[in-house]
Amino acid sequence: MARNIYKTLHNSLDMSSKKEQEPNITTSTSQFKKDQEELINKALDQTRDEIRKSVDEAKKEIPRYTRAINEYHEQTIEATRELADNFVVSQKEIINSYQSAWAPYVETYTRNVSTLLSPGRMSEVYTNTTRSYADNLFTVTRLTNNVIFGYAEAFKNSLQQAKNNVKELSRIGVNAAKTFEQSAKDTSKITQDIAIK
Repeated sequence: MARNIYKTLHNSLDMSSKKEQEPNITTSTSQFKKDQEELINKALDQTRDEIRKSVDEAKKEIPRYTRAINEYHEQTIEATRELADNFVVSQKEIINSYQSAWAPYVETYTRNVSTLLSPGRMSEVYTNTTRSYADNLFTVTRLTNNVIFGYAEAFKNSLQQAKNNVKELSRIGVNAAKTFEQSAKDTSKITQDIAIK
């Protein structure tokens, strides 16, 4: 974009210097100024159009990015579910193995001891521990997703703030240029008035 502006201005200056060299063509200062303004405006309009095209192309990619995030989210949830399922199945097998191995010993012992150490009670405690582990796994996944989407929201807000700042800086630049132009005109008029006296 900047190259286009440079090339347009450079070509314009080359053309104007060639015109000045040709004896048959005379260019007035106001015509030269008007040509320069026209070339600069054309170059800036081309730059603005290229920026719009780039933004439009980026907007076209949004559904793809959204789809990728959704797929990632679904895969994460599915992987978490599979992990929890596998963990529960393995724990169930472990409990069954321990119960069958320890059942005869525990039953003999529990006849004289309270039911706190019964295989059923041990299974219940172990099952509660397993359930708690699976719940914690889902909670961590949900919190991680919330953090990711929180950062995405913060980034969106930062972009909006940057956009507002650029608008304000552009407005300041335009006002400064207008002030400079007015000062130059005033100085030129004062200089002409002095020269006439």
